[in-house]
Amino acid sequence: MLNISKNSVKGQINPFLFDSYRMTIPSDQSRKRVRTLLYILLAGFVFLFLPWTQNFRSQGMVTALKPEHRPQTIHSVIPGRIERWYVQEGDFVQKGDTILFISEIKDQYMDPELLERTRLQVDAKELSVRSYEEKIKAQEQQLQALSQNNRLRKEQAQNKLQQANLSVLSDSIMLEAEKVNLTVAERQYERMETLYEEGLKSLTDLEARRIKLQESQAKKISAENKLLSSRNEVISATIELNAIDNDFRDKLAKVNSDKFSALSSQYDAEATVNKLRNELSNYTVRSGMYFVLAPQDGYITKAIQVGLGETIKEGAEIVSIMPQNYSLAVEMYIDPIDLPLVKVGNKIRFIFDGWPAIVFSGWPQLSNGTFGGRVYAIDNFTSTNNQYRLLVVPDPDEDPWPEALRVGSGADGIALLNDVPVWYEIWRQMNGFPPDYYTLKEVREMKNQQK
Repeated sequence: MLNISKNSVKGQINPFLFDSYRMTIPSDQSRKRVRTLLYILLAGFVFLFLPWTQNFRSQGMVTALKPEHRPQTIHSVIPGRIERWYVQEGDFVQKGDTILFISEIKDQYMDPELLERTRLQVDAKELSVRSYEEKIKAQEQQLQALSQNNRLRKEQAQNKLQQANLSVLSDSIMLEAEKVNLTVAERQYERMETLYEEGLKSLTDLEARRIKLQESQAKKISAENKLLSSRNEVISATIELNAIDNDFRDKLAKVNSDKFSALSSQYDAEATVNKLRNELSNYTVRSGMYFVLAPQDGYITKAIQVGLGETIKEGAEIVSIMPQNYSLAVEMYIDPIDLPLVKVGNKIRFIFDGWPAIVFSGWPQLSNGTFGGRVYAIDNFTSTNNQYRLLVVPDPDEDPWPEALRVGSGADGIALLNDVPVWYEIWRQMNGFPPDYYTLKEVREMKNQQK
């Protein structure tokens, strides 16, 4: 083999009888392994350029989209004692159906004729209000009568004062006339006296003149007295006129005082009437709260308060009810770091508890048993678990969610982001870069393409 000797053993010795020789001969299995390795490398290279859908996962639960469609508890508005149940757990009730009856436990509401007695109080106070109204009307009429009477009395007093002034004027003229008469009488007496001294007149004539002089003096004094009396009458008329105004003011003040007192009493009575009406309305409404009614159509799921004769507090939970008609949604929470990756309208894939699924997160089109959804709303503030809440509704472009799905079921959500090559996703993961996400423009373009 090494050509050291010219003697050849070829054809004389079978080399395949030696194991060492057989091991040096190339085999077909080695070639197959090499080809397989090359194929694997080629397939891996091609795999690097396959599209990969970026995503992140989050746990959630099935709920109702609208708040009024979610499970709720029925509360007792007033405290009371359970007297009778009308439903059982699992029963279907319609809106307004009676669930249970409670009786009153507060002594101020235990009177069986409370409504009738309160209504009688309202009627009595209303009559009192009407009485005050009539009293106020009578006082207003009295004010009108006082005003009219005062006007007439003042006219009478003014006329009397005018008469007194005219009497003063007349008496003053009479007094002046008597003064003139007295002056004339004095002069005549003096002349008569001179004539008597000269002997031209008799003593009788002189005495007659003296009598006339005295009469003139008496008439003057009488006229003075009459003038003073007339002046006193003017003063009296003036005082009476002023007294009329003062008396009218006193009476007017008294009537107004009575009127305002009646108004105050009327307002108090009206306030009492309104208060009693309010109490009557409250009692009427409260009497209707003894029957606890179903707020909407649904199923009684659990009785929180049980038994008969048990007392419940105001606002206590009685039963829980699940509405009959509701729109499903998934409530899921994401970390704040993933919030920028999600926009309203983004697609979400779900794996519901109880429904088997084969999932390829990077290739959602190859997954089986998952259901599609779209982001409906995103909270603007973190919840108590320091995560943001998402509401996801069924995707109308995909298969509907299972009919047997119920509120409270678990859901594993896979948020679908942008499509990138596999090599890019590996490179991103190795470098710790954030994933790509849709923009609103891209979402609109996708929707238009789907349409």
